Amino acid sequence: MMKPMFLPGVENDPKPSPYSTAIDGMKRQGKEYPQIWHLFAFKPTAGEHLARFTQEIMREEAPLTPGLRELIAAYTSRRNHCPF
Repeated sequence: MMKPMFLPGVENDPKPSPYSTAIDGMKRQGKEYPQIWHLFAFKPTAGEHLARFTQEIMREEAPLTPGLRELIAAYTSRRNHCPF
C-alpha cells in the first residue's frame, strides 16, 4: 500500500483525465504508481504542459544521452523511495 501524499486535497480531488483513469486502474491492481499523477489528475491542463516539458527535457539533444538521463532519474527516484 502506498503512503498518502502530503496534499490530501490534491490526492482526493481528481478531475476526469487519462491520469485519473490510470490511478484508478493501478489502485484496482494493487500496484504502485508515480504520485505526481495525482497532481496531473488534479489540474489536467497543467499536467499536460508539465508532461510535455518533462519529455522535452528528457529527450532533446543534450550532452547526456536520453538513456543516461533516465538512469539518473531512476536512481534519484530510488534514493527518494519514489517509484519511477
